[in-house]
Amino acid sequence: MNLYSKEKIFDTSLSISQIADELGFQYPQHFTRMFKNHVGMTPAEYRSMN
Repeated sequence: MNLYSKEKIFDTSLSISQIADELGFQYPQHFTRMFKNHVGMTPAEYRSMN
């Protein structure tokens, strides 16, 4: 995952689905799966941790 996607997670005005769409993912599940594979937690977990 690039730094941009990690930074976008903290923009709470956007949903995870909106972030996935902005990053070019056709389905939010694909973004969540890729994020979890690279970071070790889901975008929602990452957002709540920080």
